Amino acid sequence: MTSTDLSSLTTTGSSGARRRTGWALTALAAAFLAVDAVLHVVRPDAVVQSFTDLGYPVDLARPLGLLELVCLALYLLPRTAPLGAVLLTGYLGGAVSAHARLQDALLSTTLFPVYLGLALWAGLWLRDHRVHLLTTSPTRPAPLSST
Repeated sequence: MTSTDLSSLTTTGSSGARRRTGWALTALAAAFLAVDAVLHVVRPDAVVQSFTDLGYPVDLARPLGLLELVCLALYLLPRTAPLGAVLLTGYLGGAVSAHARLQDALLSTTLFPVYLGLALWAGLWLRDHRVHLLTTSPTRPAPLSST
């Protein structure tokens, strides 16, 4: 695929709206993750109680918060956004595992990281043509002949 083919994907009329929608989804998910990470670093009583309830040492809160911030920064930088999304997916998978182990409420607590991950990937898919190209074909395949 040539660079002119790629530029045609981003100059269509709907691409501006698609990109804005992608950044809006990205902003919502990133805001939640940023607050979560900062709370892990600051360690208010609610975070200490959550770590205790989950059976994790409270001393892990700060390193996990810093790890989350690094992954989030990678996700927000356009050049490294796909890597950040993969790393955040792994991080969120750990959250699902922690809540599933305790048999927390499925739809609200245990699956919330899945919903957040879907928002991260949907935002990235809408705003980053590289990710968009992974799931769409810029050219239509030739129809199969019936002969």
